[in-house]
Amino acid sequence: MAALRYSGLDDTDSEDELPPCWEQRTTKDGWVYYANHTEEKTQWEHPKTGKRKRIAGDLPYGWEQETDENGQVFFVDHINKRTTYLDPRLAFTVDENPTRPTTRQRYDASTTAMEILQGRDFTGKVVVVTGANSGIGFETAKSFALHGAHVILACRNMTRANEAVSRILGEWRKAKVEAMTLDLALLRSVQHFAQAFKAKNVSLHVLVCNAAAFALPWSLTKDGLETTFQVNHLGHFFLVQLLQDVLCCSAPARVVVVSSESHRFTDINDSSGKLDFSRLSPSKSDYWAMLAYNRSKLCNILFSNELHRRLSPRGVTSNAVHPGNMMYSSIHRNWWVYTLLFTLARPFTKSMVQHGCSRSAGISLPSGDSGAQAPSISWFHYLPHLASKAALVVRIKLVEEART
Repeated sequence: MAALRYSGLDDTDSEDELPPCWEQRTTKDGWVYYANHTEEKTQWEHPKTGKRKRIAGDLPYGWEQETDENGQVFFVDHINKRTTYLDPRLAFTVDENPTRPTTRQRYDASTTAMEILQGRDFTGKVVVVTGANSGIGFETAKSFALHGAHVILACRNMTRANEAVSRILGEWRKAKVEAMTLDLALLRSVQHFAQAFKAKNVSLHVLVCNAAAFALPWSLTKDGLETTFQVNHLGHFFLVQLLQDVLCCSAPARVVVVSSESHRFTDINDSSGKLDFSRLSPSKSDYWAMLAYNRSKLCNILFSNELHRRLSPRGVTSNAVHPGNMMYSSIHRNWWVYTLLFTLARPFTKSMVQHGCSRSAGISLPSGDSGAQAPSISWFHYLPHLASKAALVVRIKLVEEART
């Protein structure tokens, strides 16, 4: 009690009444948090009771929720023609269960991205998702946009990207979402995207390297590299290098690299244990689509691991994420055999809404939780034993050669 008196927390008559300098606020999805104006900090727990609360019910008739230019939620009473930053439902909050279940208990195979992000407010955060016009990239982008983040869909096909933006705005017209051109198969396009993004003079809190190609016939990009390797890995590697300074200035920030369990079924070393350059960007005679995909996913993990080692001291964490084994997406569209197999398996797979949560869960974890295990439907493969400085040198060399 002496400590409470010293801090001023025993000056109020009611247990739920806030001490001086504290303010009660709500997120867009109805969770209550508390702001301390003296210490300039926020927290989910009530400063006296330690309880978490959420709003019960909808807004009263005639009320509407808005967002100001600073991203702060406020409320409009159209009947009495007044505005307030105080949620009119705060008188009807309900306590959360103080004994919160573990992550494995809270989430299962049917968990959606929106459920993972429940209670989190990403207002003021900037998120870039590559390949976000469809599939789990779209679900991830949508989930963050609906939780207040400024989301940029980095896509090759701008027609489909703009359609995706319209779909998100159709769910919430005040979502901050836009599309920008990014073709990972063209390093110049990656460079132009980075320049255009920097010209916006905004932060970058989350970069989700999601775009990927699968089962492509052998071909070379205009940069002279095998397409699967460049799209799945090298393009993203180059993008991160170009935006590295923005990420560091925005710390705490996070890079999420979408890999796959299939990385286990390949190797990029030769028989002597040395890195085999020809395996990364193979010739037509040495090319097999599935093997090229697996190698690109292994490179994703090596890159994420080394990136985390280098940038975590500067406040930028990196995670590689496996989105799930049983899933249905459009990634198989390049070959009819895989399309047939995916179609036959579709009744037994999970939806894009469910798979989008693997990325969402990773991003919403505190920045210090790099490598932590997320919901049981996905795993973060932060694998120190796969770290290879030689692999990183190779990627740097390939980028330099492609740019000259």
